[in-house]
Amino acid sequence: MTDSFFPHLPIAAVFLLAGMVKGVIGLGLPTVAMGLLGLLMSPAEAAALLLVPSLVTNVWQLLAGPRFGALLRRLWGMKLGVCAGTWAGSGLIAGGVATHLATAALGAALLLYAVTGVAKPRLRVPPGAERWAGPVAGAATGLVTGATGVFVVPAVPYLGALGLGRDDLVQALGLSFTVSTLALAAGLAWHGALPMQAAGASLLALAPALAGMALGGWLRARVRPETFRVCFFLGLLALGAELVWRGLA
Repeated sequence: MTDSFFPHLPIAAVFLLAGMVKGVIGLGLPTVAMGLLGLLMSPAEAAALLLVPSLVTNVWQLLAGPRFGALLRRLWGMKLGVCAGTWAGSGLIAGGVATHLATAALGAALLLYAVTGVAKPRLRVPPGAERWAGPVAGAATGLVTGATGVFVVPAVPYLGALGLGRDDLVQALGLSFTVSTLALAAGLAWHGALPMQAAGASLLALAPALAGMALGGWLRARVRPETFRVCFFLGLLALGAELVWRGLA
């Protein structure tokens, strides 16, 4: 860890912005936080810092939905894949080896997610394929999470392709991100990359994240969500490109 692991103003601003994005479109807090924190510290430090805000906000989103039990029964194979993949890949982000490559990998994950978000491909998973597609998508998401701290690829496109209703999709995203957060925390702890100092700093980051979510909820009633979504993904494109360039330079 760095000597000054929690420089209050810049990191508070990151979590305020990340929470605002989640408040407007229902996702994006870990993605935005990992991307911007990647400009300030190593991916392992950034991943440890986002754990508490990510867990609290995603549990909130998960419990607000109407069909937790039904979704858990439908998606349990995917969640097992997420756990297995994250634990298998967490040594990459926790090991601190080739930090520049980890930064480039984080940037690549953001680029892939942004391109998918802008393109909005019309994907559909046939019901009969969910039995094997769910664990495969979960394991792939877990490997990306373990290597970069980003939870969204390919989990978000996969869940979007299941044909879920809006409320069910929001709750399914909350379930996916909650499981990914817990699996990442377990992986970091297993590799000794989650000291008490990091846990305390992550707890401090919760307040600006919640304030950002409240601000995002206020903005959602005043800004067209589609306009905000496009700006969000274009921003991720620029941020991902910067991280890839810096990691490979």
